[in-house]
Amino acid sequence: MDLRYWLGRAAEVVERWGERFEPFEPHPSHHVDDADFAAAFERFAKRLEHNYPFFHPRYAGQMVKPPHPAAVVGYLAAMRFNPNNHAYEGGPATSDMERECVAALAAMFALPAHVGHLTSSGTIANLEALYVARQSHPGRAVAYSEQAHYTHRRMCHVLGVRGVAVAADGLGRMDADALEAVLRGGDVGTVVVTAGTTGLGAVDPVHEILPLARRYGARVHVDAAYGGFFALPAADPAQAAALDLDPRPWQAIGGCDSVTVDPHKHGLQPYGCGAVLFADPAIGRHFAHDSPYTYFTDAELHLGEISLECSRAGASAAALWLTLQLLPLTPDGFGAVLAGGRRAALAWADLIRDSPDLTLYQQPELDIVTYLPSGTGPLSLAGTDAAGERVLRAGMSAEDDPVYLSLLRVDAADFTRRHPTALADADGARILRSVLIKPEAEHYLPRLHARVTELARTA
Repeated sequence: MDLRYWLGRAAEVVERWGERFEPFEPHPSHHVDDADFAAAFERFAKRLEHNYPFFHPRYAGQMVKPPHPAAVVGYLAAMRFNPNNHAYEGGPATSDMERECVAALAAMFALPAHVGHLTSSGTIANLEALYVARQSHPGRAVAYSEQAHYTHRRMCHVLGVRGVAVAADGLGRMDADALEAVLRGGDVGTVVVTAGTTGLGAVDPVHEILPLARRYGARVHVDAAYGGFFALPAADPAQAAALDLDPRPWQAIGGCDSVTVDPHKHGLQPYGCGAVLFADPAIGRHFAHDSPYTYFTDAELHLGEISLECSRAGASAAALWLTLQLLPLTPDGFGAVLAGGRRAALAWADLIRDSPDLTLYQQPELDIVTYLPSGTGPLSLAGTDAAGERVLRAGMSAEDDPVYLSLLRVDAADFTRRHPTALADADGARILRSVLIKPEAEHYLPRLHARVTELARTA
């Protein structure tokens, strides 16, 4: 796909559409001299060099990858129209696109019915889900795993809701027995399960927690901001088996009350593009409000009427819509993108397990690999922490052959639970963490492993 060509075509689309209207004289306050712009642009381009190569498989740090060229073209074209999907009159074309995208996401999770919309982030998506949880069960608490994203604790504070952290098992997943002990108290109204924690990539047992929560009259919200798109390969028995994915948590999502997912992670979209979906369309009543100047054109439902956010970029919907025309939400479409990263994670775990220089922290469930330098002496938390820091810094600062990793802090109990012979000489340690979110990592893996091994050997 020739990105430069299609970016030009995107500009032509806007210009051709504008020719339908009579010309007008631009206001002189907008005028910028070409020479002045050229100088400013050169400064701008230079500033952008202060970045990490998120597009390259040698960047194996956070869950960042470049948007698909189709998303870039769709976003740019729609941005020139500058639609606002809060109300239908703000962006009729992109509002329709957003509804179609949301319907596709709901089908990916097999939600029997739905209402939902795109958001500016997974944080806002989770905020809206917990807001509905509070409105549905006022005065009752929200329970989430101690390994859940910190946004749930923060959003409970924002909403004035009591949050309850539930213990995790030895793989970082919510412990069902610990949850039941919390539910017996009778004051939990919503349970948050995580389909892919952002630290370890652990998948809570949604299929076990859903019936348990129902038994105690609690709602279930699924935070699938990071891992949600793995529902696609999990839906195909052959692909799920080949990728060692347990399909049961993903199959259970369709029976839950709400789910969030971030297309700006695995969905190949630019920031920010999150989504929140509710299984019961009637929850729209919790967002009911009036605006004296907004909702006047015909629309079955303005997207702003089911959202806490007001202005939202219609360009995000356009970018996702165009991408889904080319890569549908099927196991062979988008699922193939995730399969590459998953295969890379499994292969790297095998290489690390056989390496004298690296130690696997735990087997990856999705495409996040956690590991630590083996070192020459006894395994200890303090030594692991210092060695991980050295590997991270050495990789980032190497001008000729850099590699970009990330760190994950784990507490002493979690560390020794997985590595019982380790010396607990600190209250925790930072371990190395790599998110193989780009499918290109599969082919780059031998070089990535060799480079990380080299760094670990000298750490």
